[in-house]
Amino acid sequence: MQPETATQIEAAVFNRLLRHLDENKDVQNIDLMILADFCRNCLAKWYVAAAREHGEEVDYEQARERVYGMTYPEWKENYQAPATAEQLAALENRQAGKGC
Repeated sequence: MQPETATQIEAAVFNRLLRHLDENKDVQNIDLMILADFCRNCLAKWYVAAAREHGEEVDYEQARERVYGMTYPEWKENYQAPATAEQLAALENRQAGKGC
């Protein structure tokens, strides 16, 4: 496979992941962190880092808007539910298991 083709496929996969997350706003960031050890904010941070590696400057809020499809405060107000005690405990257990 040509490198350009691989990059195009990877970009398509990333865009599909963002669409999937957008179509499933009921999946909370804390749930993603518990299950997969990443969330929408992590994707935004990775986006900023990848842009920097390619000589581009993207600020974190711009990256969040790309990932969330809207500003983070707007997403938080409309879609983020308060974390339950169970979610907080599960996240704490996950983080404790890392040995960091």
